[in-house]
Amino acid sequence: MSKDSRPGGRSARVRAAVHRATVELVQESGADKVTIPAVARRAGVNPSSVYRRWGTTAALLADVAAQQHEEGAPELLGDLRGDLERTAVWTLADLTRPGGVAFFRAEVAPDVDDRRAGLSECLRRVSGRFRIALEAAAERGEKTPSLEQVLDRVVAPIYFRVVFSIPETDEDYARALVGELCDRG
Repeated sequence: MSKDSRPGGRSARVRAAVHRATVELVQESGADKVTIPAVARRAGVNPSSVYRRWGTTAALLADVAAQQHEEGAPELLGDLRGDLERTAVWTLADLTRPGGVAFFRAEVAPDVDDRRAGLSECLRRVSGRFRIALEAAAERGEKTPSLEQVLDRVVAPIYFRVVFSIPETDEDYARALVGELCDRG
């Protein structure tokens, strides 16, 4: 059996090392200062391996952002308001982590192969988190807002305030947005 055919083989190790190096460099110096040679050096891999797999720094940053979106999503509690609050707080934490906005910007940046694809993929991931909570509540017979209402009244304000560094965008703010949505009900 070759090394690459094993689960967690060389390819997975290289990807993990490159992702880890990218996150560290973004946190240390910001996304605009990250280069493929610097990532490769930090990850202990040949730059040609990084170029071959990702092509550009923007594509690498977008891939790291996509993976980070998939990790650590909150478990459902079985109550619509609680589930939406946990998901809103998790979304806020994901976006405000060190480098979070930089990864978001890289994911939707115009120099990624197709900007609309990056925007659509980001929206799909963010929507998916909330869709799970809405569908579970609907199955329990709870009255639920539409996904569009959640995006407009919870997600959009969080992203807007974080991207534009508006103070007081914290867990209480995220919970309040959910509360306002649910209380309109």
